Amino acid sequence: MAPLSLHLNLKWMPLNLKATATAPTTNKVPELPLPEKIRNSKILVLGGTGRVGGSTATALSTFCPDLQILVAGRNREKGEALVSKLGGNSGFAHVDVDDVNSLETALKGVDLVVHAAGPFQRAEKCSVLEAAINTKTAYVDVCDDTSYAWRAKSLMNKALDAEVPAITTGGIYPGVSNVMAAELVRAASEGNHKPEKLRFYYYTAGTGGAGPTILATSFLLLGEEVIAYNKGEKIKLKPYSGMLNVDFGKGIGKRDVYLLNLPEVTTAHEILGVPTVSARFGTAPFFWNWGMEAMTSLFPLEFLRDRNKVQTLVKLFDPVVRAMDGIAGERVSMRVDLECASGRNTVGIFSHRRLSVSVGIATAAFALAILEGNTQPGVWFPEEPQGLPIEAREVLLRRASQGTFNFVMDRSPWMIETDPKEFGLGIYL
Repeated sequence: MAPLSLHLNLKWMPLNLKATATAPTTNKVPELPLPEKIRNSKILVLGGTGRVGGSTATALSTFCPDLQILVAGRNREKGEALVSKLGGNSGFAHVDVDDVNSLETALKGVDLVVHAAGPFQRAEKCSVLEAAINTKTAYVDVCDDTSYAWRAKSLMNKALDAEVPAITTGGIYPGVSNVMAAELVRAASEGNHKPEKLRFYYYTAGTGGAGPTILATSFLLLGEEVIAYNKGEKIKLKPYSGMLNVDFGKGIGKRDVYLLNLPEVTTAHEILGVPTVSARFGTAPFFWNWGMEAMTSLFPLEFLRDRNKVQTLVKLFDPVVRAMDGIAGERVSMRVDLECASGRNTVGIFSHRRLSVSVGIATAAFALAILEGNTQPGVWFPEEPQGLPIEAREVLLRRASQGTFNFVMDRSPWMIETDPKEFGLGIYL
């Protein structure tokens, strides 16, 4: 028989996981009070004129209207248009993330910088993080690239010496997904269950409204060998291979997902100590998956690793993708599965109708956690307790899940899937 599931108790108190078989109801998440000390904080959002950065600035303003939000980018017209919507405590700054002097000038007097100026793939330096350390500014990024994430981690000692708190890969995925995985592992370990397999599954309809940046990210990831772990052994696999049909539960259903090289695989393996870890992603309409799979065979890896050539592809495909986005919508879902040696299998689900909104809420949740003083000096991944202590995880998940139509934690798979397998006598697997 499947083990009795655990659920996230959403009352305003430290994280409390209780046994229950009640169906999930998580459509609305209560507002959480913000400490007075952060209400007048100043935040610089790099890439603020883009979809992710703009969504983050909007979410921050909604969470706390008193925050001073500086929207930074190269397009003044777009920046000032967003500023007019955010209100009186916001402003625009023209910043070139490739110019150290421009960065450090913009960071003066800022309490936290949110780096949302992607794509992060094939970037050679962590210029923004280095500038944040030099100016003693707290930092969070939405990096989704393995090499960049570990390059950021290599600046640990500099951040410690400068007493700067920094979180890398702090968006929605990776980011919220990492925290979900950490909570599944913690709940299992507290019950004396040994975690054995951890799988990340992601689905986004079209580009999720995130535009050219996510399209460039997807193409660049097709040029990277996939790193996964099997019983503690590091293995390399072909990108966009290993298709599985995964059930994301209500509102999403079953979707095909494919292997991609995502940073949470290595960090979860090393930090959470799970021997078998992988990550898969899928999109809609279904023929986009076929196209992505075909690209790994039609284009040489060298082509897909060239940022300039990929940007040319993006310009070619962007009009078609945008047209299809209008049909496909931009629903997003994350499913994190944990299997234990004892046979215990639990799942976390996070589904939202609009990725372009949800990614901003998730990133803003990390920004607020840092401003509240939860992050120790140094460069941390989201699942590390020094980056986000256990007692702060519930608060982050509650903030990040605002607006979701399906958010549950620590359920048995049969409780969330649209078509669970029944073996009789009320037994589901």
